[in-house]
Amino acid sequence: MKKNLLKIAFVLFVILIIYFIRTNFAQYNLEKSISACILGQKQKSESFNLEDAQKFCEKKIRKTKAD
Repeated sequence: MKKNLLKIAFVLFVILIIYFIRTNFAQYNLEKSISACILGQKQKSESFNLEDAQKFCEKKIRKTKAD
C-alpha cells in the first residue's frame, strides 16, 4: 500500500512539474516565434516596417496557434 502511495505521489508531482513548465514557457515560445517571423519578413521585403511586420506576425502566429 505504501509503494502505491509513493507511485501516485510521484505521478502527481510529475504532472504538476509538466504543467508548470508548459505555462511558463508558452509565452517565451510565442515571443521567439514572433521574432523569427519578423526576421523572415525583414529578409523577404525590400521596404521593411518593424511595426507592421510585428502586427502581421503576431496576428498570423496567434491565428495558427488557435487552430
